Amino acid sequence: MIAHIKEMSVKRNKWLTEETFKDGVVICQSVPGATAMQMSAYVGLRARGVRGAIASYAGFGLPAFLLMLALAVFYSGSRELPLVVSLFQGLQVMVVAILANATFLFGRDIAKNRGDLVLAPISAALFWVGVSPFAVIIGAAIAGAALFRDAPPPPSSGNPEGDGGRVPGPVILFTILACAGVAGLYFSDRKLYQLAALMLRIDLFAFGGGFASLPLMFHEVVNVDPIPGSWTFLKL
Repeated sequence: MIAHIKEMSVKRNKWLTEETFKDGVVICQSVPGATAMQMSAYVGLRARGVRGAIASYAGFGLPAFLLMLALAVFYSGSRELPLVVSLFQGLQVMVVAILANATFLFGRDIAKNRGDLVLAPISAALFWVGVSPFAVIIGAAIAGAALFRDAPPPPSSGNPEGDGGRVPGPVILFTILACAGVAGLYFSDRKLYQLAALMLRIDLFAFGGGFASLPLMFHEVVNVDPIPGSWTFLKL
């Protein structure tokens, strides 16, 4: 997806320079959340400001949201049918294959020194024995600060598009409204608030995008079950 975004924004429409796009990839990979979603917002921000970021983010994510909403409705009403059970059993195997492929691709590009080769298997072992993914991520961050303290910073384009350091007023306003919305759920519907807070916590620790969020989500909704009985369908 990121390669396609680059093709559209750098080569075809020339909204960004090559170096500015690379800076965006570094930023989006350094913060939690879905990297492709963040890159779409980054391109929109650089090309047309805050309104461009909102338009890009909505345009990129809305089709997938609507598709998953439709599939979730279908699944909730048909998950006990033999055909659907067989279908999802096959999809579970595909998920394992996709994650294995992602592990290979990420490992090939990242594991280039002894620090990587030490930190990755230790983290994997902690996941395997049942340590909370949140604790593993925090521990890996602390260990990484010690192991990679002499690592050189990524190159900068020096003159990226946009106004740089100033946080636009609409971003602050949107953040306030989003926080107010979550707080409003606390008083109007406690279960919806728990769901929103849970997903917010998962996304804040999902460094690496969807592949990183899956184990966090599995741990929270299957192993921990913060809203008893609400996640039973996920345990099938």
